[in-house]
Amino acid sequence: MNIPIRRSSLPSLVRRALLSIGALALASGAQSALAEGYPAKPVRLVVGFSAGGPTDVVARAFAEHAARVLGKPFIVDNRPGANTIIAAELVAKAPADGYTLLLGATNHTMIPALYSAQVKFDAVRSFAPVCTLADSPTVLVVGSAMHVTTLAGFLDDVRAAPGKRTFGSPGTGSSGHFAGERFARLTHTTLNHIPYKGAAPVVTDLVAGQLDSSFATLGSVLPLIQAGKITPIAVAAAQRSPLLPNTPTFNEAGVKRFNDSAWYGLLAPAGTPPAVLQALEKAARSFDQEPASVAKLQGLGLGAQSVCGAAFGNQLQREVQVNTQLAKDLNLKIE
Repeated sequence: MNIPIRRSSLPSLVRRALLSIGALALASGAQSALAEGYPAKPVRLVVGFSAGGPTDVVARAFAEHAARVLGKPFIVDNRPGANTIIAAELVAKAPADGYTLLLGATNHTMIPALYSAQVKFDAVRSFAPVCTLADSPTVLVVGSAMHVTTLAGFLDDVRAAPGKRTFGSPGTGSSGHFAGERFARLTHTTLNHIPYKGAAPVVTDLVAGQLDSSFATLGSVLPLIQAGKITPIAVAAAQRSPLLPNTPTFNEAGVKRFNDSAWYGLLAPAGTPPAVLQALEKAARSFDQEPASVAKLQGLGLGAQSVCGAAFGNQLQREVQVNTQLAKDLNLKIE
């Protein structure tokens, strides 16, 4: 059916169309100009943890590098609290101009699994993924309370007293907690989870013999391993860590398909101009290729890693799905 259009209305329609096209062109031009001059002022890099932890250390190392290669200061802004929700929400609501960024970590993809009412952003859709910067494999460590040195010995000990052996984590819903639960499900064992307020008291109780084990990021326990105060049993990675050449992977030790690494990565608010994201990605890739950066990360038990753009976004989506299902199966919810 053809609807007749009066000739007198054509000029009005044309004017509206031209105005719309002009507005789009102006917006596109403004966005392009913004991207071409990026960064024109200091950039804020928000971290959801206190100063001194692995995420903060990665943030400061990257901030120093990015300031050097992009020509403007990158200022680390520590906003700890609420399992990084405060920091993530701040960035999700920030202008999408590349001047407020999030240095996130693995627990970012655990937020949807554990929180609901207090979260006012989407862990995936509210952000534009830039790149991961570093990763740290999970390592099963035991303290003085467990006299085992192999994964087979650990499993025998745990199975001899179901639910009696403990594993500690930095808190309910932390990456260490989820890693331990995944391991227990995979090996059909029962471990007693003990949540702490941070990683420091976990290792303190491991050394003191008050805690049996922990599924910890290598960076958080490496100094104590090197000092001989705790014992590494197996590394949850595809290959052995060069920092623990004598410690087998879980696959080598007999537990298949248990790969578990903590990532540290850069995210921007959704809608950030592509050219800005490209500039940040270039800085992230050069950071992971710079020998000084790689050496600094390795000294902290971290590896340089660049998973960027869509690949990083797909990784985030997969992790959200896996963690949400695990939390549902375990009836985990924090309100």
